[in-house]
Amino acid sequence: MEEAGAAEGMDGALDPLRRAIAACRICRDCPAGGPDNRLPHEPRPVAIISSQARILIAGQAPGLRVHETGLPFNDASGDRLRQWLGVDRETFYDRRRFAIAPMGFCFPGYNENGHDLPPRRECAPHWRETVVAAMPQIELVLAIGQYAQAWHLGGRRRKTMTETVEHWRDCWQGNVEGPKVLPLPHPSWRNTGWLKRHPWFEAEVLPVLKREVEKLAA
Repeated sequence: MEEAGAAEGMDGALDPLRRAIAACRICRDCPAGGPDNRLPHEPRPVAIISSQARILIAGQAPGLRVHETGLPFNDASGDRLRQWLGVDRETFYDRRRFAIAPMGFCFPGYNENGHDLPPRRECAPHWRETVVAAMPQIELVLAIGQYAQAWHLGGRRRKTMTETVEHWRDCWQGNVEGPKVLPLPHPSWRNTGWLKRHPWFEAEVLPVLKREVEKLAA
């Protein structure tokens, strides 16, 4: 994780949590649904936990490239996300500016159609509250995809991801306690068609996103 290295050691109080996450094997050793549902490969939890960043990127789960490299959003999805945020790689991986904690820390594998499986069911119940509580300085959560939106928005989440993102103002204005939450679609190339069908996202949501990032990640 070269880009993250510049911030290494700057918030050492969180090192025990980082080590605990890195050592987690719950999806292999105590899988939800019993031993037949264990993760079929060696777990490699991927997250960037920070005591300084004011923005939390709450994604779904690492893809294969992220699993192989150990660097979150180190793929085409990350390139698109950085375009949405208006930042370069160096800024994106600066722990002083962004924390990155997906709903599932490990690559979940593929389904029979070759698509990424959902985040592992063991991860969020075991880790999410602890991770969020360890970063009380967070002012903005970017909830990417339905799983992050379900956890971070609760009852404010709409029936579909599209409806949730389309009504982002309700989420934004209705959060009277804690950080603001901005729901986003996943920046995967598989969502290129979605982006073309919903031009309001680029016209209405991205300017707000970039403005907030410029303010909080300066």
